[in-house]
Amino acid sequence: MPLRQTLAKSDIQLSYWEWNQGKEPLLLLHGLGDHALVWSSFADDLSADYHIIAPDMRGHGDSSKPDKDYSFASAIADLEALMAHVGWSSAHIVSHSWTGKLAAIWARENPQCLRSMTLVDPIFIWKFPGIFQATFPLLYRVLPFLKSMGPFTSYEAAVEQARNSSQYQGWTPLHQQVFQAGIEQKPDGRWGSKLAVAARDGIFAEVMRVAGLTIPIDIPTLFVQPERGVNRQNWQLKPYKTYLKNLTICQVPGNHWPFLAQPETFNQTVKAFLEQNR
Repeated sequence: MPLRQTLAKSDIQLSYWEWNQGKEPLLLLHGLGDHALVWSSFADDLSADYHIIAPDMRGHGDSSKPDKDYSFASAIADLEALMAHVGWSSAHIVSHSWTGKLAAIWARENPQCLRSMTLVDPIFIWKFPGIFQATFPLLYRVLPFLKSMGPFTSYEAAVEQARNSSQYQGWTPLHQQVFQAGIEQKPDGRWGSKLAVAARDGIFAEVMRVAGLTIPIDIPTLFVQPERGVNRQNWQLKPYKTYLKNLTICQVPGNHWPFLAQPETFNQTVKAFLEQNR
């Protein structure tokens, strides 16, 4: 069973789960609005061979939720502090959605930290023009996956919304576990996501402002392309094919959350890639 741990930094506390059976270092990074336990099936499957760390990114889950500073630089500093805390100089990185861009920036700036990189249906790899930066906040407030933020008048209302979402399609015991770990009752009695509004706004502002892939990167990289994910067109894959010089693209069933939608296939796909790059 994994253990819940906490790293106390000078500015925040970083909560993380640790599977400490194997030796090969593996760091799992969740997407916007999620938390570390979205990786529970994957980590359980690989725990015999890997020392696995899965943090709640700042502003998410049980980690601190500062009012500001959701830059890529701060998130990367959190991860490097976490790696130093557990005695790692480098690790395999598995990242989803928004943290796919974070991983690309990290690989560009400090490639020595990454043994390999898995990008699970990454988004927002470009720097967006100013007009999009001005109008995007109007869009992201109605994105389906952020409707789970609430607030909801009751726990039952939150469950009903989750059961009808793409993220939890089929509502398995895994989905229920992940959902319950990511919701809380607010001081006013209503229910909502543990994602901080400041984190939502700050991360979106940062992904609009900062470019992801800008120089060639030689780190072995797996691009996981779900059949019903957000990356379905060649133009979306072009920057990855251009800048990632050691790239494998693998299609898997499922939606934007293949590790929840089709965990068995996802786990085996990523496991095979990691074994080739140990």
